[in-house]
Amino acid sequence: MRAAIRAAKRGLCQGEVPIGAVVVVEDKVVSSGYNRRAKLQLASAHAEMMAIDKACKAFGSWRLPEGAELYVTLEPCPMCMGAALNARVDKLYFGAYEQKGRSLTAALADSNLLNHKTEVQGGVLEGECSALLTEFFSGLRQKAKEEKERKKSDGKNGAE
Repeated sequence: MRAAIRAAKRGLCQGEVPIGAVVVVEDKVVSSGYNRRAKLQLASAHAEMMAIDKACKAFGSWRLPEGAELYVTLEPCPMCMGAALNARVDKLYFGAYEQKGRSLTAALADSNLLNHKTEVQGGVLEGECSALLTEFFSGLRQKAKEEKERKKSDGKNGAE
């Protein structure tokens, strides 16, 4: 999970929502990814998708090797969970829980739609993963508040 947190911080430095993911095979990180939606302007440019796609390319197959694990700092959305199942990730570990209940992680993992079972464990380094997101969104809100106040102040100064 520490490698996924480092990936999230790389995204944060680029102004992205700090979510990171890594694919691990035989105890070795084989790929990493971070959110790139803002930079690439792609709805699918999630950290998990980046990491899974890189791993599949590295192995030359859309199926990851047996024993592949995915570590992600935030509970995956349905798209990313679907990609993990499709790529045959055996174990998925995530840090922060998706607070709005939109992930469906457990339901998708248990659905066995692809005759593949992915074991899921949440809350891994949850505090650290949650703090990254909380700080990012608090910072955004603070910037928006400051911008609103600046515009309000500029409007008053222009009226004099």
